[in-house]
Amino acid sequence: MKRFSPVHLALAAATASAVSANPALAQLEEVIVTAQKREQSLIDVPLSVATLSGERFTSLFEGGADIRGLSARVPGLYVESSNGRVAPRFYIRGLGNIDFDLAASQPVSVIMDEVVKENVVLKSFPLFDIDRVEVLRGPQGSLFGRNTTAGIVKFDSNKPTYEPEGHAKVDVGTLGTTNFEGAMSGGLTDTLAGRIAVLYQSREDYIDNDFTGEDDALGGFVEKAAKGFLLWEPNDQFSALLGAHYRDLDGTAAVFRANIFDPGSNDLNDNYDRDTVFFDGGDNNPQQYQNGGANLKLDYDIGAVTLTSITSWDEADGRSLGDIDGGNLVTGPGFIPFPSETQDSADVEQFTQELRVSSNSDGAFNWQAGAFYFDGTLDVETDPGFVPPTTVNHDNTTWAVFGQGDLALGELWTLTAGIRYTDDDKDFTAPGYDVSVSDDQVSGDVALSFAVSDNSTLWAKVGTGFRAPTIQGRDVAFGAAPSVADSETIDSIEFGYKAELMNNRLRLNTAVFYYEVSDMQFTAVGGTNNLIQLVNAEQGTGQGIELDVEWAVTDNLQMTFGAAYADTEIEDGDLRVGGCGSGMCTITNPVDENGLVFVDGNPFPNAPETTYNFTLSYSVPVGRESELFAFTDWSYQGDTQIFLYDAVEFRTEDQFEGGVRLGWRLRDGGYEIALFGRNITDEENVQGAIDFNNLTGFTNEPRVWGLSLATRF
Repeated sequence: MKRFSPVHLALAAATASAVSANPALAQLEEVIVTAQKREQSLIDVPLSVATLSGERFTSLFEGGADIRGLSARVPGLYVESSNGRVAPRFYIRGLGNIDFDLAASQPVSVIMDEVVKENVVLKSFPLFDIDRVEVLRGPQGSLFGRNTTAGIVKFDSNKPTYEPEGHAKVDVGTLGTTNFEGAMSGGLTDTLAGRIAVLYQSREDYIDNDFTGEDDALGGFVEKAAKGFLLWEPNDQFSALLGAHYRDLDGTAAVFRANIFDPGSNDLNDNYDRDTVFFDGGDNNPQQYQNGGANLKLDYDIGAVTLTSITSWDEADGRSLGDIDGGNLVTGPGFIPFPSETQDSADVEQFTQELRVSSNSDGAFNWQAGAFYFDGTLDVETDPGFVPPTTVNHDNTTWAVFGQGDLALGELWTLTAGIRYTDDDKDFTAPGYDVSVSDDQVSGDVALSFAVSDNSTLWAKVGTGFRAPTIQGRDVAFGAAPSVADSETIDSIEFGYKAELMNNRLRLNTAVFYYEVSDMQFTAVGGTNNLIQLVNAEQGTGQGIELDVEWAVTDNLQMTFGAAYADTEIEDGDLRVGGCGSGMCTITNPVDENGLVFVDGNPFPNAPETTYNFTLSYSVPVGRESELFAFTDWSYQGDTQIFLYDAVEFRTEDQFEGGVRLGWRLRDGGYEIALFGRNITDEENVQGAIDFNNLTGFTNEPRVWGLSLATRF
């Protein structure tokens, strides 16, 4: 029997006529998420969760995109990188970190197949054969812990099946772009099943280097990756899932372009040519990385509870070399006072262990508790070119204990609460330096949800979290001391509403939030000395709203719409940072007598004020078994300040990208052929800048048109 409140009755009245007009229209499938480390319907989870799957997800990568292709495809999520296809930087609700070093700490945690990927290189593992993407917005201080003050991006791969199944998809496009993904799954015995998936992405070099006279000198890449799983289920109580993965990347690092802004303007000027650079150094910006790892999940159901163990090991190593000034001293473009090129190499290794016990009760109270251990090492070598290379070492050990439970308070109310204790230790060594920091914190959250009806929920959540203290030592390579940032802590409150309306043809997910971050960690990058300095602001605040809508308009027409607004502000009247080198930019903030810039009142760096996304899918039946289809997807990013200080040249606004697919397919997914386009309007969007010795910037990927062939069995 359904439960109705005045709120639901008002919503029902607004949609009743549409439902009764055609009750046989297609319904949306239920969305199952694991945001709380157990399978739940999205509508029952009392936090802001957005999901991405199916054509909305796979279409993003047909043109050879990497993980940055997710940017703005979920409201409030922004992804960028000044390291090409490795070391992505994630931002949720405006919270992120602009630090470009390979040792950077991030407030957005990336979790792949239930394993946290702490280092930025590990976060860049290619996305293929993915079942579901979940974006958990807001601090996740109980089940996931430190370094999740902004939220979590969570990826779950398709797992082995006993029934034989598989798929293959090849995309061929302009710029010599190829994308192939394939997977096979099936039972090996009655109790053992396996799955293997592979990825191959490539693009030919398409950018000319007019300084050296080389045609098609850079811009290409070859990305190869594989992952596999073995699932052993000898009985109904025990299961073991063993996974392994490997990635090999050989391509081009970020392409920096000198003086592509005129002083006093953030518009791209005539110095910018997407297909041409003028590098005198950097060896055309090569990049090579390899990484691999393995993980083992054990589940043992002993009746009242289930015991879970997750063990993982990951490693990565590689290098990126870049012409940092983006040009040359002879022809520029524009004035470049001195040459600059830098190579960074990383050797990463991490081990994690999680032990968890969870209740199997169907009663009013459900709970889980556990312990977590992390041990990671990172060696970073920086070669500025004008002095010998310097290697620094980072060691990080952390452990935590946690618990969470939810209690049904009658038929309508549910209380969810969690708590976590974390101990974090970091050590840094370099020639002449030995630095250690540590902290232990208690964090957690409390949420209360109200079942407006069987298919709509109101919820409220108060959450806390912290980002562990951080050491940044890249400046040692340039003759400066390392810097340290103390722990930051966040207090957040949010209210949300989730509903499946119009006979389950319309799904609505919205939330409003407010948060305060104390001792907020920021990174002051670049400037006259091209340094990376960690600082703590007294406080940072953010407030906003998110909206996710999915609507099956008819059996043949479906649409999604997402929107997010985030108003962020630095609150520290004494905080000052270095500005752009040689006074080349137009700073709008107050400047002290030493040339340092006051940043009080500024928005957080790389925090888009607004993000929007939209998809539309339409199909026309052809006979009984096939259909013609059209699909389009669009994303928009509003006003964004690139650095801590505000400068006219280093802002972006009104940036968007769109994609399209047109084709034919069997309704059971057996075969599909489609024409596709990515960045179909060929937008030239600025994604970042370097404020060192000229007005350097870097931009998005060019337009790609292509043909896609897919089969599923």
